[in-house]
Amino acid sequence: MGHRILFVVLLAAVAIPSPWTSPPLALGLGVAFGLLAQHPWPKEARSASKVLLQGSVVLLGFAMNLSEVLRAGRSGFLYTLVGIAFALAAGMLLGRILKVAPRASYLISCGTAICGGSAIAAIGPAVQASDEEMSVAIGTVFLLNAIGLVVFPPLGHLFHLTEREFGLWAALAIHDTSSVVGAGAKFGPMALTVATTVKLARALWIVPLTLATGAGLRWFARGDARPGRAKIAWPWFIALFVVAAILNTYLPALSPVYPWLSKAGRLGLTVTLFLIGTGMSRASLARVGARPLVQGVALWILVGGASLALVRGGIVD
Repeated sequence: MGHRILFVVLLAAVAIPSPWTSPPLALGLGVAFGLLAQHPWPKEARSASKVLLQGSVVLLGFAMNLSEVLRAGRSGFLYTLVGIAFALAAGMLLGRILKVAPRASYLISCGTAICGGSAIAAIGPAVQASDEEMSVAIGTVFLLNAIGLVVFPPLGHLFHLTEREFGLWAALAIHDTSSVVGAGAKFGPMALTVATTVKLARALWIVPLTLATGAGLRWFARGDARPGRAKIAWPWFIALFVVAAILNTYLPALSPVYPWLSKAGRLGLTVTLFLIGTGMSRASLARVGARPLVQGVALWILVGGASLALVRGGIVD
């Protein structure tokens, strides 16, 4: 009975909007509960998290303005494509070297390449990732987000970056859009504008990457004896994500509603992360190990260093 009460109290704490509610905190509370207490409704939580996750991704589409995103994306299309391909290839290579499970390795790589937790939330269902794999990947990305938000602005001043250069670097090297916006705002108004538009342009790559991932699911199923894992789970909710972005861009009559819908998506993602975190246990954490975290940190340093060199060298502009 005590575990049930604690679960409900924590769920209410992350579900009620407040200045202290955040995705990293929700995931941390969920993982702490999973490691220290017995889950009262594990099957129900897994089912709810899957539906809520997909619905939240759709609602997050109402925060995207396709005109601004495509305008920013056209000028840096080649750099974006090369950057994403580099991060994915390097991440999977690091995962292979460190012997990280293919799904967890791929999720961490995608989160680093595109937009952190949102990319993992979208691609996780496409590869039918387990709770442990989702928790480790999202936890790694959010930990590095928090570090990036704090250390990037001082590093930008240390390297004497202009506001435009810093905005580009933040958009290329920090995982989550919210952390990119926060770092850009700390550095300056132009840095904020550049960082936001470039990051949103990168975030749009969630759509083709998720669809391609769904089509290539059998690669992840090699040697995976878990029942049902070879069946392709097409991420149809990504189509609704695109529809939401189109409505936000081309149907201004409902513009007062869109911010509330995107906030609902952010809150839904927060609750989802709590539910995913509660699926962790000491046994499952031992199975996953610390290697995914090492992979995420190493990949982040590699991507951050390479993008900084390109920005300072004037190659990316």
